[in-house]
Amino acid sequence: MCLAVPAKIISLEDSVAEVDLNGTTYKASIMLTPEAKVGDYVLLHTGYAIQVIDEKDALETLEIFKQMEML
Repeated sequence: MCLAVPAKIISLEDSVAEVDLNGTTYKASIMLTPEAKVGDYVLLHTGYAIQVIDEKDALETLEIFKQMEML
């Protein structure tokens, strides 16, 4: 089983994106999602953006994670 988390692309340089995940930024490869652009949400898995996802779905998932942290 693997876990991928939604992250928002805040900048791009070639095939490397800087993504924001709850206020922490990471570098991620977009080689698997060349259509991704600044402002998109992607599923991030082990340093790779593996899928571009809808903003609504991303925000719902992040809210669920936040609720889980509070338990």
